[in-house]
Amino acid sequence: MHTQYTYYFPIGSITVAATQDAVTHVCFGKSCFDFPVRKTPLISRCAQELEEYFSKKRTRFDLPLLPEGTDFQQKVWQALQKIPYGQTRSYRDIAAAIGSPRAYRAVGRANHANPIAVLIPCHRVIAQTGALCGYAAGADIKKQLLELEHV
Repeated sequence: MHTQYTYYFPIGSITVAATQDAVTHVCFGKSCFDFPVRKTPLISRCAQELEEYFSKKRTRFDLPLLPEGTDFQQKVWQALQKIPYGQTRSYRDIAAAIGSPRAYRAVGRANHANPIAVLIPCHRVIAQTGALCGYAAGADIKKQLLELEHV
């Protein structure tokens, strides 16, 4: 069973949803899901790690994650988790990393569908030209996250 709880960070409100065993969603805004509102140990731990990230005390997350998506999306999200803190990759780089070098547009769609923002760092993916491009939470949030990481 999923539960959710909303926290407030310098970048705005973030709602974390999880099962008893894994974080399944992180979204910007309040009550992004139709799940009961309740803090759990895992949701509290996620909020603590996010607080450390926003305070520049954490560069990696150590939480069990369980994003739901297609096999292709799962490959993309796994590749995103390999992008080091403070670095970026292009959509084309991610497509090549998952063995589908021509699928950079599909990588963009998978990025947009990422259910676990920040923890699965889709904000670290930019255009080949260096442009920020889209971000499900908005370009301003993406820019703030990259600036936080000194990119």
